[in-house]
Amino acid sequence: MAHIHPLDKFIGDTWPTLANDAEIREFETVPYEERIAAASTYEALQLGAACNPDAPALLFLPNADPDETPVRVTHREFLGRVTQAANLFTESGVGPGDVVSFLLPLVPQAFFTLFGAEAAGIANPVNPLLEAGQLAEILRAANTKVLVALGPVPGTDIWAKVERIRELMPELKTVFVVGGADDAARGVHNFDTAVARQPADRLISKRQIASSDIAAYFHTGGTTGLPKLVRHTHANQVSQAWAMGLILRLKPGCTFLFGLPLFHVGGALTQGLATLAAGGALVVLSPAGWRNPASIRNVWRLIERYKPEVFGGVPTVMAAALNVPVDGADVSSMKRVAGGGSAIPVPVGKAYAERFNVPVMEVYGMTETSSVHLISHETRPIRIGAVGHPVPYARVRVVKLDDQDRYVRDCEVNEIGVITMAGPGVFSGYLNDKHNKGAFVEPGWVNSGDLGRLDEDGYLWVTGRAKDLIIRGGHNIDPMALEEVFFRHPAIALAAVVGQPDVYAGELPVAYVQLKAGVTADAAELRAFVAERTPERAAVPVNLYFVDSIPLTAVGKVFKPALRWDAAGRTVTKMLEDVVPAGKQMSVSAGPCPVNGNLITVKFEGVDASERDPLAQAVGARIGPLVWKHQVVWS
Repeated sequence: MAHIHPLDKFIGDTWPTLANDAEIREFETVPYEERIAAASTYEALQLGAACNPDAPALLFLPNADPDETPVRVTHREFLGRVTQAANLFTESGVGPGDVVSFLLPLVPQAFFTLFGAEAAGIANPVNPLLEAGQLAEILRAANTKVLVALGPVPGTDIWAKVERIRELMPELKTVFVVGGADDAARGVHNFDTAVARQPADRLISKRQIASSDIAAYFHTGGTTGLPKLVRHTHANQVSQAWAMGLILRLKPGCTFLFGLPLFHVGGALTQGLATLAAGGALVVLSPAGWRNPASIRNVWRLIERYKPEVFGGVPTVMAAALNVPVDGADVSSMKRVAGGGSAIPVPVGKAYAERFNVPVMEVYGMTETSSVHLISHETRPIRIGAVGHPVPYARVRVVKLDDQDRYVRDCEVNEIGVITMAGPGVFSGYLNDKHNKGAFVEPGWVNSGDLGRLDEDGYLWVTGRAKDLIIRGGHNIDPMALEEVFFRHPAIALAAVVGQPDVYAGELPVAYVQLKAGVTADAAELRAFVAERTPERAAVPVNLYFVDSIPLTAVGKVFKPALRWDAAGRTVTKMLEDVVPAGKQMSVSAGPCPVNGNLITVKFEGVDASERDPLAQAVGARIGPLVWKHQVVWS
């Protein structure tokens, strides 16, 4: 019998419909462990490769140009390179409990490194856009034994960061460089040369990888304090590949436009491992992925050429693609659109559904659930704005917690509470046990930190992130609802609402707006537009700031901490404008602080020593009541 799902022992040549709860419960009568065909990510890649070893696994487009000839790596070659990378790491002293960290863009070697490291030991993919000090903290927290990094390639500063990391981490002895020369005296070796010397047909470790073995660490959380490293077992990661293969109907020979970084679970697992384990091909959109403007500019022509059935991305990518004219490109291969990482604005979801007549499948999950945990199933009615139902064998509850994050009770239908999840993808805890306090509502049930509600048909509606809530005088304001209103305005490309500190209310909502190219808009008109459509007067933003570009994370999410810092800086500057001595200069900045969480810095220039104490006292009297801590510095 032909198998369209290589990771599932029971699915033959027809996809199950899973069109209602009863069908899903029937599907789940087969114990999950009996259904899954692979114990490890390495075995999952073997199963995908066996479908057609000579079919492409990677189609790498250096310039994200549909007209260029891709670098083609077959499944046979891909599995061979992964095996060679694993053997290289084994030869370098990496065992099942040792860590290989890597700082690489989306080059083929990054994929070989990720899965080779998981076959030899533990992979730790790290965001190379972070500062060297932050990178060193993550590498040290992971107890990194081997580092793989991009060499001194023009246009990147990764290697300069590696040099700084090595100064901060003298214990790091072995570095493999992609695109750089050997420097054996310093423990630096060319990755491609070293890999080529290894056997490609077997693991020299003879390791039998157990499903419970740790496969990878993924860093998550904020930019301050100890790095939070999520531990994924091989079973966690295989469950994500299995679930996405099932729900997105990925099958041998499928293609997927790939632009998410591998340090993000959506890239590594939801799109990467899932497609490869299905026997499909990743069309890699340049080393920069979706951050390369050409990827967006060429998106419809890329779909015309490579004919993916699924178009997937974070909401910022989805919104940007809508602004690119289709211009007659044949996009008829596109059968479904899937997006997540943050909420898909309702107008964006509706635009895809109406323009392309395809189901828009919003996903929801987190690094701690190995990525997607819930999704809008195309075989069930799709409710734009909801994130659908759990994938099979996964569970979700909405619960009330006390002020110590302890479970009180499950919420009623449509009652808002904290979203908690359990299932095969849910991790067992962070590497550092200090981070596990409050991580689980009950054993096996991870605390998402998000607010949501389950409706009468079991659809989950995410109503906001608990940590993003704006609390104005004790009144909770959900910024997501406001952002949805902004997205209805035809001039808006992106909008984000955050809280700025306020002496009396604690926080006040403010909006940051990025307009579409070539479009103008008036701030007063936009505020009036939002006010007319916002039932809560207290939720209407008190200020609106136009920006050329809203800051995004490396995976395209709005980076709200930067906006909060900017809003705090603007607020304090205004509060102190009449405190500045005549002829003196003041600047205000806000940013992360490992002790206080956030810190406002007020800097004065040219103030005599005798004037400093009274001035500092005046600043304290004015902004001391803010919930944010502050410091005064002089130059």
